[in-house]
Amino acid sequence: MITVFAPVSIGNFSVGFDLLGLAIAPIDGELLGDIVQVEAADSYDLSISGAYADVLPADKASNLVTLAYKLYMQKMAEKALPTTSLKLHLMKNLPVGSGLGSSSSSSVAALYALNCYFNNALSIDELLELAGRLEGEVSGSVHYDNVAPCLLGGLQLMTNYPPQPCVSLPFPETWQLIVSYPGIEISTKKARDLLPKQIDLATAIQFSQNLSVFVHALHNFDEELAASALFDVIAEPKRKSLIAGFDAYRDYAKSMGAIAFGISGSGSTVFAISNDAEVSNKIQNYALSHFCQKDGFSYICRVDNLGVRQIEDFGDNQTNEENYEIT
Repeated sequence: MITVFAPVSIGNFSVGFDLLGLAIAPIDGELLGDIVQVEAADSYDLSISGAYADVLPADKASNLVTLAYKLYMQKMAEKALPTTSLKLHLMKNLPVGSGLGSSSSSSVAALYALNCYFNNALSIDELLELAGRLEGEVSGSVHYDNVAPCLLGGLQLMTNYPPQPCVSLPFPETWQLIVSYPGIEISTKKARDLLPKQIDLATAIQFSQNLSVFVHALHNFDEELAASALFDVIAEPKRKSLIAGFDAYRDYAKSMGAIAFGISGSGSTVFAISNDAEVSNKIQNYALSHFCQKDGFSYICRVDNLGVRQIEDFGDNQTNEENYEIT
């Protein structure tokens, strides 16, 4: 049996709408993401468990893991590579419609587990392409800002250049991300429908400047400059109305010393960035008391540089190999 974990991710990352994605991991070592197991079987089957198993479609044929299985097997057939029937089990640990790359975590974990079973028959680039196609099944358009960091780890910039579809960017090791899910579902399609089809020249210039400055600052290890450019002028102004308490939480986080604040993907999850552990704790406590509803949660996270990986079992608590300290 092969067991694979795929981490949670933040798409867009404020400054890079459909262009940036960051894989993250709780600093307490918890595995936050979906897990898929693969084992031999006489015919295909899928079983599901986990905190969010009951919100998935009852029809297993429409589950992303099943779609990933079919797509992977189709690719293997196109390459005339041998396959065999398998049974898959999904542990669904991420809420649907949360803005945490829930669909990407499921599909990437499934694709990677299948590839491990078949001795890495497909390349990472081929897995990325398949994952992007699966993401299109959820949102209606192929994009990679969640699947790329989920698969590869770290902060990824999409290039739209087929030989190299994404590139890794350095990410400040001192930054902590307070990631807070309020407990409400927002459909990616609904969130996209709120966005304008065109933007004015001033907004386009501001967006370009923010992304350019952010990338430049990261490469020059200028954390202050990077944080100064980390705000969203395209999606957040339209989407924040879907998230109750957004403005109050943002204002509190900034007043406590957060260096940036934004919406994770399409929402409803939001994130604050801090470079001070005490500030991070205060922001998380506010989220738990005033922002997160009954089914919500809040984690203090850091970058996950590993991405999807094989683990021993559901109880394996490995996260990043690096040890980061923040004071």
